[in-house]
Amino acid sequence: MNKLSLILLLCLITSCKKQELKSEVLLKKETVEPHIQPESKSIKIDSTLLISFDDKTLTDFYKSTGYRTVWQFKENRKIILAELLKSDEEGLNPEDYKVKTLNDFEKKSATLDDSDLAKYDILLTSSFQKYISNLTNGTLNPRKLYKNWDLKENYIDLNETLTNLLDSDSLADKIEQLKPNHIAYKRLKKALRLINTFPKDNFKALKIAQIISPNDTNLSIIDIKKRLTYWKELQLQDSLTPIYDEETILAIKKFQNRHGLAMDGIIGPATISSLNFSKKQRMQQIIVNLERWKWYPKEMGKEYVIINIPDYRLTLIKDKDTLRTHRVIVGRAKRKTPILSSKLTQVVYNPTWTVPPTILREDVIPAILKSRSYLAQSNIKVYDRNGRIVSPYEWQLSQAKSYRYVQSPGTFNSLGMVKIIFPNRFSVYLHDTNHRDYFDKIDRSLSSGCVRVDNPLELTEYLLDDAINWNLEKITETLQNEKTKFIKIKKEVSFHLLYWTAWSENNKLIFRDDIYNLDADLYTKLRN
Repeated sequence: MNKLSLILLLCLITSCKKQELKSEVLLKKETVEPHIQPESKSIKIDSTLLISFDDKTLTDFYKSTGYRTVWQFKENRKIILAELLKSDEEGLNPEDYKVKTLNDFEKKSATLDDSDLAKYDILLTSSFQKYISNLTNGTLNPRKLYKNWDLKENYIDLNETLTNLLDSDSLADKIEQLKPNHIAYKRLKKALRLINTFPKDNFKALKIAQIISPNDTNLSIIDIKKRLTYWKELQLQDSLTPIYDEETILAIKKFQNRHGLAMDGIIGPATISSLNFSKKQRMQQIIVNLERWKWYPKEMGKEYVIINIPDYRLTLIKDKDTLRTHRVIVGRAKRKTPILSSKLTQVVYNPTWTVPPTILREDVIPAILKSRSYLAQSNIKVYDRNGRIVSPYEWQLSQAKSYRYVQSPGTFNSLGMVKIIFPNRFSVYLHDTNHRDYFDKIDRSLSSGCVRVDNPLELTEYLLDDAINWNLEKITETLQNEKTKFIKIKKEVSFHLLYWTAWSENNKLIFRDDIYNLDADLYTKLRN
């Protein structure tokens, strides 16, 4: 009996030990389970974590939060990460926003300790602030890049904006509202999507010894047809011949139209140059134009005149409707038309023309030195510092730059019959011309900086908006008396002189020559 009791006692002790051991194993297993951070929990941030960012705006933001995390809600983080990841759709570079590092943090977010959660929160805020800044104001500062760009910065208070976004019920919608809203920007985004649908290209540069005319036979036509097929101007063919046939002529004309070239079907240097652009170059061209549009005013005005310099076109827009378009002549590469925004303030009929310094130095003085009769032939009067008229024979080279040179009104006047004034520091304006045949040229970068407008009288009639006093008949009467007349533009019309070389229309890519050679250099600066 004692033996039986002893055996039972030993079994009981062994059983208890097994249960105790099993319990210990379970406890150890439980301790390695990850701790799930509650979504609503804000974590205290060690302010020293901000030092390495060397960013006052970032530090000020967290100071305002009491040095606590702000991105504890997963849905908000997902929205921001998705926005940063697709920032290339805005012409931006996702790598600039530490997307890979942020995604790595997000994948582990549920198991991160407080220190890493703080680091994640700070990096997300820093990247998001940078994205907002780049989105609303561009990556680069044009005022530091160009001397002849005079645009006000699109100021944005990053921390105030960030606070408003945090308080918003619809973060995604609010981010969308920060993006440029102009139709030209939207067309550029569409152009970027379009060009990304094209396959890789590996064409060799086209070269022609002479122009190719319709019905010519030329071996280069085979490669030209391949290029036209790639850009979807020509249907894919089973076999290609070196004959410049009707179908290819039509394709070339479509291509020329999309690139702002003469639609004559003649394959010359300009057409070959445009055909030689690769997909990569065109994509880069679109990206730099997206950057420019981030520099431009967010609000153009209820009624405004906008000129695209490379397109040689003036457009008048009211309530988002295009009311008028006019061909224009702009500054040549050596005397670029500046980029600016202003207001149209005054119309001048029968204007005089005071010769500006550059034209005086490079054109007028050399012409006078060749022949003193130039002044009389050009109807230019010369005034000294006291306002006294200097005759051509009194004129002295040593005093030449101190004189004032004024061309009298008339049909021969360089400004033509009218000029339209808008305040600016470059002393440029819109005006008529005594060389109206120049408007028929394809390349119209011909002026010394000012913008010449085709059919300017109709434009001034619209701007003055006075059917009784300033209709075309009254304007004609004023011009006939050849007396200078100043008339104030009473309604508010904004004015924008801008520069963009790419966009899209009806699912077609549109390009213009980069007449001031700005695109390639800007892309290099954007990506370096």
